[in-house]
Amino acid sequence: MRTFYVVRHAKAGSRGHWKGDDRQRPLSKKGLKQAEDLVKIFKPFSISAIFSCPYVRCVQTVEPLARAHRLSVETADSLAEGNGLTGLHELFGDRNLDHAVLSTHGDIVWDLVEDLVGRHVIKPGEGGFEKGSTWILGVDDATVAEARYIPAP
Repeated sequence: MRTFYVVRHAKAGSRGHWKGDDRQRPLSKKGLKQAEDLVKIFKPFSISAIFSCPYVRCVQTVEPLARAHRLSVETADSLAEGNGLTGLHELFGDRNLDHAVLSTHGDIVWDLVEDLVGRHVIKPGEGGFEKGSTWILGVDDATVAEARYIPAP
């Protein structure tokens, strides 16, 4: 079984107040602190790779983790908003990946949680999808077989 860490990006500035391209919207002060705090949360876990949606807020969420583990953040368009579970499943299907962090958006994490509940991997109400939270997934072949939730810092 291989392990993936699906991280919902940390707290960003308000979408409604942001005037520029939403893909460029950065983390808020609280979000930057959450990103730094992820380093402590991930201390007990092995990390071999870090993938992120190319949106600034997703990349910023995992940059401190990448620095701490001397890894680069590889961007993956498939982790962008609106892609559903397709992007996650692409990465889950890569047999060369294990202990990979995947930084993505709330809509994708919501779809993941619904899928986990629907397939009875977790019970309804178990875990969540708050900004900065992480799902640790045990993936057998390309299918999630185990899931554990870590609340946002």
